[in-house]
Amino acid sequence: MGSSLSSICGIDCCKFGGNHNDDDCREAQEYQPLLGDRERHAVSALVKLFETDTRVSFYEGEALKALTVLAHSDVHHLQLSAATAFNEISEYDVRPISPEALEPMLYLLQSAYIDVQHGASAALGNLASVVENKRLIVKMGGLEPLIRQMLSPNTSAQINSVGCITNLAADEENKLAIAKSGALVPLTRLARSKDQRVQRNATGALLNMTHRPELRLMLIEAGSVAVLVDLIASVDEETQYYAITALSNIAVDVGGRNVLWDSQPELIDMLVKALHRPLKIKIQSQIVLTLRNLACDSRYQVQIVDCGGLDALLPLLQSSYTILITSTCACLRNLSIDSRNETPIICSGFLPELVDLIPQADEPDLQCHAISTVRNMAANSGQDKQAFIDSGLFDRVKIALTDSRTHPKVLCELAAALSVFALNDQLWQPIVELGFCKLLVQLTRCRDLEAEYNACLTLGTLASKGTAEVYDELVRLWRAPNGGIRGCLIKIMTLPEYANTNVRSIAVWLTKTLLGCARADLVERIACDAQLVAAIEEIAKCRAVLSSSCSVASSTRFSSVIDDAKGKQADVADGHITAFIANGEHAMASGSSGADHEALRAGALACQAMSLIDDFSSHQVAGK
Repeated sequence: MGSSLSSICGIDCCKFGGNHNDDDCREAQEYQPLLGDRERHAVSALVKLFETDTRVSFYEGEALKALTVLAHSDVHHLQLSAATAFNEISEYDVRPISPEALEPMLYLLQSAYIDVQHGASAALGNLASVVENKRLIVKMGGLEPLIRQMLSPNTSAQINSVGCITNLAADEENKLAIAKSGALVPLTRLARSKDQRVQRNATGALLNMTHRPELRLMLIEAGSVAVLVDLIASVDEETQYYAITALSNIAVDVGGRNVLWDSQPELIDMLVKALHRPLKIKIQSQIVLTLRNLACDSRYQVQIVDCGGLDALLPLLQSSYTILITSTCACLRNLSIDSRNETPIICSGFLPELVDLIPQADEPDLQCHAISTVRNMAANSGQDKQAFIDSGLFDRVKIALTDSRTHPKVLCELAAALSVFALNDQLWQPIVELGFCKLLVQLTRCRDLEAEYNACLTLGTLASKGTAEVYDELVRLWRAPNGGIRGCLIKIMTLPEYANTNVRSIAVWLTKTLLGCARADLVERIACDAQLVAAIEEIAKCRAVLSSSCSVASSTRFSSVIDDAKGKQADVADGHITAFIANGEHAMASGSSGADHEALRAGALACQAMSLIDDFSSHQVAGK
């Protein structure tokens, strides 16, 4: 620490005591006229403090007072001494500091001497790694002199000032202040710097400004997008990573994707080509995540495939790195939304790879992406689905469903996938033949409403197929396991009124579908079940109290919805529950308050229940 003090004082310690040679005396005499009393006392105090206490803190007490005097001196070397001191101290002593400790550094930042500014900005950059200091620097006006340094032609000043702003921009409270300070345009310009260190720091600062929607818009307005796209090809890996990550964040917003689509026609080609180069795992993963965000837009879904994106993604899906596999699956999930991509994805060899990922219980996010991708492709009509069966899809789904480690969110995805498979003429039969109906009944007890909803939806869709094989399964599962289908229906129908209306609607719809099937023993079990009838009657009572809980206008809309729903009962019976619910929600949402909207949703449910009661009555009369 003794050697540090010499550089801290900027004047050799021997000048202030001990034996001096003639050269020392002459040098001291040259400096003597430049030093005022306060300045000499400050230097002496620093020397004394160091000689008597090696644990001295320079952020408080006498040491800080002495450094503050040097910082406010008109003498260049004393300012430089103070700046150098703060810089060196901040390299090993980083902690929250007081406004009194920060003030001399900010003063030095505005010095007329570039080397003093350099030392001060380096110290601030070090201290800005602490949250409290980040906010204090901005609060005390540090942004303006830092921006002036960014505009300096001096490379060292640019490196330190931009590095400091990068650290300041890592704090959420500072981001908007930095954006409004005018820093974005010079940061964008410096991201094109020929100096790699300046370019890296500037790109890092731009990245830190992409974490909020309004700031992403300001970056777009500052012209940052074109610079970031050019940096995809940077030879510096950190700069490349920062730029790609920033673009990924910009692509989160619809507006950002529109700007990228309109102004950067080569973007996808550049990203795909980059994937074919040897890159660090984190850069590859970030490129894929950028493609994933872009693929939220249907235009990009097609363009990524057209530009050879699938050839670049397949090796990543087959890699041994979970982060790469997961990000690739997430990208494929979005690409699979467009029906035009189903054939290319299957023909490129992705289907068996995706299917093999479904049972990976240790990676629930990966499972969700793989299942959802397969579901999206299965939902596309008009394509032959034999490849899905041949891939071992249903065996893998069954493994995941029966694995006790499977995460609840994965169960939701599996139930949703089965509800889609059940709609397909080729895929519904394996669900019945491989014993999935029992697993679906068990899913209705998983304590997740979304999974219960999709399980009921799948059972109802299968029931609407009208085959003896399906009916045999439904009869067998009416009361077992765990209360069977009956227990599931009663449990969901008797949920509190504040529970998800759609889930209760699907239970009513499933009951109506089963009651309308051509299987007398199943119909009898339902129609003669007093507890089930009572649960439906309780839902139907909702209509009687709705008028008093809705506004006049909403009550009118409610009547309209009820009348419209009655006209759609044939559709409900045929299995079009999703269209029925969506139609009712659209009609009810128009011009209603939140409370009215929920009441009207409940009204549509009550209408379904009333219609079902009529069906019960018909069957009971027929039975007599």
